[in-house]
Amino acid sequence: MNDDQQNSEIEKIANLMLHDDISPDEQDVAKLEKYKNQIKDDCDLDDEEALKMVYETLLYRKLKNSDSSDVLEKGTDFGAGFS
Repeated sequence: MNDDQQNSEIEKIANLMLHDDISPDEQDVAKLEKYKNQIKDDCDLDDEEALKMVYETLLYRKLKNSDSSDVLEKGTDFGAGFS
């Protein structure tokens, strides 16, 4: 999967989480199972890779809601490597 596809999937899952009222701080794997399965179906990934993308989505949502106007700039504070 290329960066554009990954970013598009993260945005899609972030919107689903927002619609479902899932907190960006959610860590309960059972609550995140729906999103992991959606990513597996959409991107043909295994459980581990799909769950990593779920956590990237949560981080993306946190950064998007931060006070910084530039998510990519703020991402370095968390060690994130958004493309």
